[in-house]
This record gives sequence, C-alpha cells and structure tokens, in this order.
Amino acid sequence: MNAIPVLTIDDVATLDGVLADFLKKAEAELTVVIDRGGNVISQYGDMTVMDVTIIAALAAGSFAATRELARRIGEIEFNALYHQGNGSHIFMNSVDEETIMITVFGPRTTVGLVRFYSTGAAQQVALLLKGLQKTNHGFTFEASDISTAPIFTDSVPAPTAPS
Repeated sequence: MNAIPVLTIDDVATLDGVLADFLKKAEAELTVVIDRGGNVISQYGDMTVMDVTIIAALAAGSFAATRELARRIGEIEFNALYHQGNGSHIFMNSVDEETIMITVFGPRTTVGLVRFYSTGAAQQVALLLKGLQKTNHGFTFEASDISTAPIFTDSVPAPTAPS
C-alpha cells in the first residue's frame, strides 16, 4: 500500500500556491486534490460550494468505474472526466497514478479553460507529491496493523471475572 502524504506547513503553502494560481487562471471556484481512495490531500477555494469529503469519495468511485469502462474498450484509463450541470460543473483529471484533482466551476468560465490550466497544475502537484515520497514524508497503514485485542493502560484496570 502506498504512503498517505503528510504535508508540512511549507508543503501546504507550496500546494496552496499552485492551486490558488490554477483557480485564478481557470476562473474556477474550488479545486480538491485526492488520492484514488477518496481521501482529501488538499483543497483550495470556496469551500461552501460542496461537502468536500463526500465529493472526494464519489469522485474516486467515478474514476474507478470509468477506469473499468476504459479497460473494456482497450484503454488503460480515461485521464479526465467532465460532468456538466445547469450552473455548476465538475472537471476531474489524473495527477499521477495515485492522485486525482477535482475542479468545480460555474458559468463564468469554460471547460476548455479549466482543462488547459489543470494540466500544468496537475504536473506541479505531481512533482510536489513525488518529492514528498522521496523525503519519506507520510506513513503507511497495512491491514495487519489492526488488532482486535483490547489495549489496557496502567490508568485503566483490566476487567476481572466476577467472583
């Protein structure tokens, strides 16, 4: 299993700078960087647009389903997905093998503008995240790390059988 990135204050500032620049150029409202499992890595923009955690989980599921559709027609995956609404739209694109960038935008911009600027932003995000892996930022979590045995500390006495 791949490490979940742990961002330092400097990492967050760098990532926020990349995302802020992207939103300004694309004239979008919100962008969220997630892993393929739907965990939010970073978000920038108008957080009142949507519930970020729910959208992240649904976007990860959408990318997974679409990857299977792509495989069925001989593609590895579709690296971008676009959902058009009456007023709000979502554009999702691959950052790298493990990361997706979600962008929410409205009628004041176009999908072409968002797509154009998302490419450069995704490359910058990928470089930053790759740098975190090289410096061993992050932690790994394996299923074997879970124990069902109760943990007792000195402050809480272990339960005893009634006499």
